[in-house]
Amino acid sequence: MVLLIVIPVLAILFLWLFFYFVPVGLWISALAAGVPVGPMTFIGMRLRKVSPHRVIVPIVAAWKAGIKLSTSDLEAHYLAGGNVERVVRALISADKAGIPLGFQRAAAIDLAGRDVYDAVAMSVNPRVIETPKVAAVAKDGIELLAIAKITVRANIERLVGGATEETVIARVGEGIVSAIGSANSHKQVLENPDSISKLVLSKGLDAGTAFEILSIDIADVDVGRNIGAELQTAQAEADLKVARAKAEERRAMAIAREQEMKALTQERQAAVVEAEAEIPRAIAEAFRKGQLGIMDYYRLRNIQADTSMRERLAKEEAPRAPEEGLPPEKRPRG
Repeated sequence: MVLLIVIPVLAILFLWLFFYFVPVGLWISALAAGVPVGPMTFIGMRLRKVSPHRVIVPIVAAWKAGIKLSTSDLEAHYLAGGNVERVVRALISADKAGIPLGFQRAAAIDLAGRDVYDAVAMSVNPRVIETPKVAAVAKDGIELLAIAKITVRANIERLVGGATEETVIARVGEGIVSAIGSANSHKQVLENPDSISKLVLSKGLDAGTAFEILSIDIADVDVGRNIGAELQTAQAEADLKVARAKAEERRAMAIAREQEMKALTQERQAAVVEAEAEIPRAIAEAFRKGQLGIMDYYRLRNIQADTSMRERLAKEEAPRAPEEGLPPEKRPRG
């Protein structure tokens, strides 16, 4: 009786484990596509925590497309964190488009963080990248604002380790600035905008990038500010400020010199006053020593009085009109 109960239980448990580890529908699909997979393959995937659908469905699509991939390679790529479905889709697209792409390179591109399927699609259908407005100044000082459209194609060989679109845009912008800056006049650029694209394209700006530049077209060129005039105006204002500062410095030096001369004049006047104050003492000393007589003193006083009177009369005498020196009959009547 015990065996009659244990055997059915074990059979049911075995069937449950078998159908859990081996998805029968997926196994049949793989066998129908000719993919050599067995039950142990599914059991190994379950034990390694690999989703069978994430591996078997893409490998069935690859085999149906004529690309023979192994389940171990796809399983290893899945465990490494890659996107198995997009890698297989990229391999199928590359094979149909005649682009040489192996599984190892596709897996490396996917693990590097690049979208390998998008790269293959970009190799088949080139993409157009539009740059923002690039401001550059010609030799005549006029600013030009240019917008370029870059047609690029993904380079599968340089996709791992190659620079991104931002580098291409930056290099093209630098080339536009250099091309416009070397022009003698902004009118030359407006007349022949294709000269910019030819000059930029000849520099090989796609070196070291993950893309191949097919063409560079100038979509729009606008005239901006007159940078040369603004710089000249700013320079003139700066020169004016310098001249004003120098003039203020000279004025301050002149005022200081004037103050110095006034101080020197005051010192001299004080010295004269001090010397005049010594005159009476000198006269008294001359009297005591007998070097000056009374008559000499009177003559000195008379000379001083006469000189003082003359100075006073010269100050009080008003200037005469020109007609005052004429006779009365020749003077004008008013």
